Amino acid sequence: MLTATHLVALMPVILVCATALVVMLGIAWRRHHTGTALTAAAGLNLALISLLLVWPMAPLAMPLLVIDGLALFAGVLILVSALACVTLAHAYLEGHDGPREEFYLLLLCAAAGGMVLVASRHLATLFFGLELLSMPLYGMLAYAFHERQSLEAGIKYLVLSAAATAFLLFGMALLYAQSGRLDLAGLASVLTTRPGAWGLAGAGLLLVGLGFKLSLVPFHLWTPDVYEGGPGPAATFLASASKVAVFVVLLRVVLEVPAFHTVSGVLTALALISMLVGNLLALAQSNLKRLLGYSSIAHFGYLLVALVVGEGLATESGGVYLVTYVVTTLGAFGVVTLLSSPHRGGEEAAALHHYRGLFWRRPYLTAVLTVTLLSLAGIPFTAGFIGKFYIIALGVEAERWWLVGGVVLGSAIGLYYYLRVMVTLYLVEPGMRRHDAPHDWGVRAGGVVVLGLALLVLVLGIYPAPMIEWVRLAEFITTG
Repeated sequence: MLTATHLVALMPVILVCATALVVMLGIAWRRHHTGTALTAAAGLNLALISLLLVWPMAPLAMPLLVIDGLALFAGVLILVSALACVTLAHAYLEGHDGPREEFYLLLLCAAAGGMVLVASRHLATLFFGLELLSMPLYGMLAYAFHERQSLEAGIKYLVLSAAATAFLLFGMALLYAQSGRLDLAGLASVLTTRPGAWGLAGAGLLLVGLGFKLSLVPFHLWTPDVYEGGPGPAATFLASASKVAVFVVLLRVVLEVPAFHTVSGVLTALALISMLVGNLLALAQSNLKRLLGYSSIAHFGYLLVALVVGEGLATESGGVYLVTYVVTTLGAFGVVTLLSSPHRGGEEAAALHHYRGLFWRRPYLTAVLTVTLLSLAGIPFTAGFIGKFYIIALGVEAERWWLVGGVVLGSAIGLYYYLRVMVTLYLVEPGMRRHDAPHDWGVRAGGVVVLGLALLVLVLGIYPAPMIEWVRLAEFITTG
């Protein structure tokens, strides 16, 4: 029976869905870009505040969902990412000559799907949440449909995502054929004693479907094209909230369903090739969005170390790395979005030559991008260093030396192309066509967001104790 306690526990998801309904009715009544953006931001802030009320109630299990520390932790990251994307989208869409308000409706629906996904304890809600997260992204990526690259990004993600969904559903069908259960607890109880051939095949196909969403090698080919072609705010949401939601549900499934323990060798191989291939392909990129796309492949290769180990500090390491990754990625893509002005007569600021000499025109914005790139590289006194240190320590503790070597080698390769971008920021080439953010970018909402994110990257790198305590508390609520 659904009780008042359950309704309160579901309040963050309900608030996001209610905000989407309000935005939709507002669009039907009277279009107002700033009003729609403010409504979306207010709803997301209310959902974030409601998480404080839900936190003491966790863990709370329902037939299809579980509100525990892991779901609440991921919910915070998804809502923060969505809020940052709403803020950046307002400036990005300001000069858009077509409908603008529907973008916020799509973003809110995707955020609601991500929150359902991370709380799933049943394969039905896992599928529902994943599709509710993915389908709005098709529209968000193709939102600038008058641009060929944006339309191509949306169609490419649609077609390949549909193929991944087919693998996912086939895997679920095989798991059901083997166990007769669709809930994760039931799958765990049955597959512990007799995983069987169908159970292992189902686990493998499920891994293929989720691996595509995380753009793990060899399911990564869509990533650079979609990142490059998609509008800045859409690519930001895809790189942050979407990836967080899928990784958290994969972490939950791998830790709870024993059939995945028998394919740890496959996870190890996926981790190694994702680390190395992602970094090696990023070396040849002259487009910053494509470079960040390949970089994200490598970063989720690092995160797979937590899934491979699956014990000890695995959950804590994965949580810390996710926080540092989200904060850093939002900052890097935020700078790209602020510099892009496709609807003001320009184009997406994606090619590296657009950033040449940026320091001499927008020094503070250059400082933000420099800090985020240093964090992605894992340089000390940035948030990225803390996350990478946790992953390496986890690999050493578990004596997974191949994985440790892969993280170290991948980080060394990554350092080269991150430094190449940073050097470009400080070079000058007269006559080069320049892309600049507005002169008052720092006092606008989007500018305040990226400045705050850069500051947070430094604070978490110097004083990470509160972040680590928060992750530990979430882990305790999940397991304790």
